[in-house]
Amino acid sequence: MSKRVDPDFKRRLFKYGGSKEWNECFHCGNCTAVCPLTEQGFLFPRKSIRDIQMGLKDNLLSYTDPWLCYYCGECSETCPRNANPGELMMTLRRYLTSMYDITGLSRRFYTSKWWEFGYIAIIFVMIILAFLIFLPLRPDAAAMINDSGGVMINNLVAGMSPETFVRIIELGDWTMAVIVASLLIMNILHMFKVTILNDSSTKVPFVSYFSEFRQLFLHFLTQAKFSKCEDKKYWVGHFLLMTGYSIMFALIVAVLPKFQIEDIVPWYNWQRLLGYYATIGILFFLVNVAIGRIRKIDIKLRFSHSTDWLFIIMLGLTTISGILVHIFRITGLPVLTYYSYVAHMAILVPMVLVEVPFSKWSHLAYRPFAIYFTRLKKAAVARQFEPELAPTL
Repeated sequence: MSKRVDPDFKRRLFKYGGSKEWNECFHCGNCTAVCPLTEQGFLFPRKSIRDIQMGLKDNLLSYTDPWLCYYCGECSETCPRNANPGELMMTLRRYLTSMYDITGLSRRFYTSKWWEFGYIAIIFVMIILAFLIFLPLRPDAAAMINDSGGVMINNLVAGMSPETFVRIIELGDWTMAVIVASLLIMNILHMFKVTILNDSSTKVPFVSYFSEFRQLFLHFLTQAKFSKCEDKKYWVGHFLLMTGYSIMFALIVAVLPKFQIEDIVPWYNWQRLLGYYATIGILFFLVNVAIGRIRKIDIKLRFSHSTDWLFIIMLGLTTISGILVHIFRITGLPVLTYYSYVAHMAILVPMVLVEVPFSKWSHLAYRPFAIYFTRLKKAAVARQFEPELAPTL
């Protein structure tokens, strides 16, 4: 079967990051041999580099291989030509994210930092104006303090009952969640189309769609493949980040009325313990990654795309502003609680609406689905040609 070659593909791929050193690759196979994650039938990064150099972009679009790479960095550390295959796989993940996205916004965000920054800035200003115009701070500070001396956060808005304020914020949270989920579902369906349905060589047994489905939850919840990398701290950091953010997202969307309450509960209450775990987990990841990208000692943090830094900054500001809300609230400072709450929401909303469906956070969805689709491909191969390639539990 003929393959369409795009001679301009390499030049366009540079817009998604990486460095031009990978042009030095002469396909010795060292990267594939040293990688703890590559396996029979899915030999990366060498296969992907070959197709990039040949301009076979249609092949790359059908691959799940770039998502199976967790950027341990071992391939780049041991490459005899300093071709940096690990960073190339990261670049391919950015490119594939933009190809899955049916809105075209991911491509804009990855190829122009001003697009992403502009969208975040617009949403940031809109949230602040919405609070100042429709949810202004009430003038009587004494009415915002409860018997224990803490701020009644749901009683901060002028002319509005605490119950109404919570319902408005909860409605906003659910609206945001529905928008993000809808965008991700559409993009993942497109990913399924280009990786499974459009692959004429893949005839997936119907039962495999169900028998392999649990792999989605396993790898989303545990980030298990990270544990195969030599640097275990890298896995721990991602596990803490993923679980911490997932907990906070669930608290502010699913159970907000039970989480954002008026009483200042003891430190050992489930509400505060979950909040502290999420905060510590996110900060542990952010501090390590930020220091690594600044020092540039670790190969996997040596090359930074603008979206990498914007993700770190947005998540860091979201976490810090949330900490400030908590501190001002338990110390009985209503005005500071209100304005830090407004700032927190103005940072959180654009971070979720931009980063989750279109940028860095989307990897949390694409990785487990790529593993699921890979197992479907293996099941198809096992059925047709090689039983030894059948997925193992």
